[in-house]
Amino acid sequence: MLRVAVVGSGPSGCYTAQSLVQRDPDVQVDVLDRLPCPYGLVRYGVAPDHEKIKSLQNNLRTVLEHDRVRFLGGVAVGGPRGIPVKRLRELYHAVVYCVGAATDRRLGIPGEHLTGSWSATEFVSWYSAHPDAVDEGFLRGVRSAVVIGLGNVAVDVTRMLVRGVGELRPTDMPQGALDALAASGVTDVHMVGRRGPTQARFTTKELRELGGLPGTEVIVDPRELALDPAFAEPSALSALPAVQRRNAEVLRDWAAAPPREVDRRIRMRFFLRPVEVLGQDGRVAGVRFERTAPDGHGGVTGTGRFEEVPAQLVLRSVGYRGVPLEGLPFDATRGTVPHLEGRIVRDGVASPGEYVAGWIKRGPTGVIGTNRPCAKETVTSLLADAPALASQQVPEDPLPALRAAGIEPVPWQGWLAIERAEADLGARLGRNVVKLANWDALLGAARSG
Repeated sequence: MLRVAVVGSGPSGCYTAQSLVQRDPDVQVDVLDRLPCPYGLVRYGVAPDHEKIKSLQNNLRTVLEHDRVRFLGGVAVGGPRGIPVKRLRELYHAVVYCVGAATDRRLGIPGEHLTGSWSATEFVSWYSAHPDAVDEGFLRGVRSAVVIGLGNVAVDVTRMLVRGVGELRPTDMPQGALDALAASGVTDVHMVGRRGPTQARFTTKELRELGGLPGTEVIVDPRELALDPAFAEPSALSALPAVQRRNAEVLRDWAAAPPREVDRRIRMRFFLRPVEVLGQDGRVAGVRFERTAPDGHGGVTGTGRFEEVPAQLVLRSVGYRGVPLEGLPFDATRGTVPHLEGRIVRDGVASPGEYVAGWIKRGPTGVIGTNRPCAKETVTSLLADAPALASQQVPEDPLPALRAAGIEPVPWQGWLAIERAEADLGARLGRNVVKLANWDALLGAARSG
């Protein structure tokens, strides 16, 4: 029996485990995760009101309940409290790292450090009940917010800022975040991108959701749309790829709509590049932008004209980035682990028994489904190496070695106990399932199982 450790229980980790057990009946997989809960960004990155996407957890559950797959939560790899990479390699014939891209890209502009300036990742972690998240009073005293970015995460956080509590109450959002949103005084959200509308990365379905929010108006300046060359003539717009064309049609309709009397406004802004986060008494007071213009080569150039947008909250949503894992090589430029068809490369040579899949392999690109072919490529490489890897002597069960290292894994039954505790919490609060939002609550529930 070939024993494989998959580090990370998000989509890439689960698809890797699934491919392994489907393609080889003699493989046993342990899926390790630093958190006591599985599913990665499906649990902690998908907006709570996106029930259809969150239902993907049911598919991932099927993988983790396979009789040759074992979930071991609460197992950190690398770092001061984790099992060293070298030791993990001694416990398994092969290790596949599916650790994603754990941090965010920065803007690199003055004022980014001010109180009230956060990454969208930090905000998402808070309203998704990630146990590492801290309630930083994101919304306290906030009337106007700036979201920098034109992707689906930017759309998600914009929607959460103006979504009514009545629509969020049926979700699994933690009670603290729900209460904070209910008390929020946010009336204006400016969603801003340095490029044009036809270069935005949001999908049309997510974009349209903004227009269906009760008591909220989406405002688009037709003069900014006109700066995009694709809006210059109908033939140029019709020649765009389908998603960009549909996005453009939605934005054009909003730009032509008459103003309405509403409580909240979402202002979609284009061709504005942030150059400074403005502050007052150490807190965010606004953002200074430079107007940009298309450079004729798919990018933009500065025009030397500036505009200031008042705000008390800034959320940057300009992409994720992988972080080094102690004991593994790392390409700091790309934010990935060097590899060859999924095989980790050390000093220019493929390292036997070490593999990567998902964002830490290819960078933070694609959608959830993109992880399937990515995982299959890595598994193909691993199974091709299997005859040589199987000759390594490994423990029949690595659990005693993990416990000897001071690690007490959370088994699948512990996760099921967390699920029960979250259902019980929801019942007590008169809601549906409500997530537990801190380490003590999660581990306490897991131990009860």
